[in-house]
Amino acid sequence: MRQTPDPTGGTATEVGSTVTTRAVFGMLRLACAALCLVALVARFIWGLGSATFTPGNFFAYLTIQSNILFLVVSIIAGALALRGTDDPPWLDTLRACVLSGTVSSGVVFAFLIQQAGARGFRLDVPWSDQVLHFWLPTIALLDWVIAPGRGRALWRTVAFVLVFTLGWGVVTLIRGEFVGWYPYFFLDPAQLRSVGEFFLFGAVALALFGGISSGLVGLSRLRPIAERELSWPRKARARAGRMRAGRRR
Repeated sequence: MRQTPDPTGGTATEVGSTVTTRAVFGMLRLACAALCLVALVARFIWGLGSATFTPGNFFAYLTIQSNILFLVVSIIAGALALRGTDDPPWLDTLRACVLSGTVSSGVVFAFLIQQAGARGFRLDVPWSDQVLHFWLPTIALLDWVIAPGRGRALWRTVAFVLVFTLGWGVVTLIRGEFVGWYPYFFLDPAQLRSVGEFFLFGAVALALFGGISSGLVGLSRLRPIAERELSWPRKARARAGRMRAGRRR
């Protein structure tokens, strides 16, 4: 757990506490994966009640794609955490990429809810959408900041996220021309007033994804809160040992 030997004998205790905490977060990640799967299935079933619903359109949403990736990565991260080992560097970067997508999608969805009300459109939000857009990203973000064993994500994460987002947007625009459907209003030419508005929304979306991914990479430069908390007993023991040695002298 990235520990150094401690002459007071506290390292073994600290490592043991860290491993236990890792196991707790491992179970939390697996629970999030299970909840994500249930929410995805529930959202699919709920969509079947709409006359315009098609499986192809359902899986075209960036939120759905991001949460499918979140499901897979959470299982991997949970299994590794249960083993007690630190997350490998590739997993830190992969988690940052996926979390960038889920958090950004949640922000975009909140914006869509606000815009739907402003434009007089009805936008139903079932419990499954709330879980996928708000609950899971929030829990995963707290995990990113608190859980021990997480290392530093690479700065190239930002480039990965932007390339994926751009690629998804291009494919969505091309597909929309053939099927006559777009997952978000700001991609639909029929709902935009001008080409300039399209590029404005596109630039804002890219800035959002880039900003959130940069923030997550930046947060990964900070030591996880749980690791800092678990180091307090070791430091206290070291101070007590120095005080006892001073009294003996």
